[in-house]
Amino acid sequence: MNIPLLAGSVSTVLFASSMLPMLFKAVRTKDLASYSLSNITLTNIANAVHSFYVFDLPAGPVWLLHSFYVVTSALMLVWCLRYRKAPAETPATRGRLRPMPAAAMGRK
Repeated sequence: MNIPLLAGSVSTVLFASSMLPMLFKAVRTKDLASYSLSNITLTNIANAVHSFYVFDLPAGPVWLLHSFYVVTSALMLVWCLRYRKAPAETPATRGRLRPMPAAAMGRK
């Protein structure tokens, strides 16, 4: 095995393992409030576009790393949408977040 391939393999394992705590915490707590939905969405779009470049390269560690990034960012997007919480009611917004009851609008 040559040095660049070994370096690529080691860095792939290191980069992938650095993301695992984030994924484990997200799946364990289902608390994704600290993650930006727009950032995760943009990351998924970038991964899709970047795939055209990566998968045109010869197979190697970069394929594995990019595939890991594609899967993890897609999972984070799904979890972010699935477990997103409604905004908390504050004194300033009290009463504004709830729909008006049908009886108050003259409906039964």
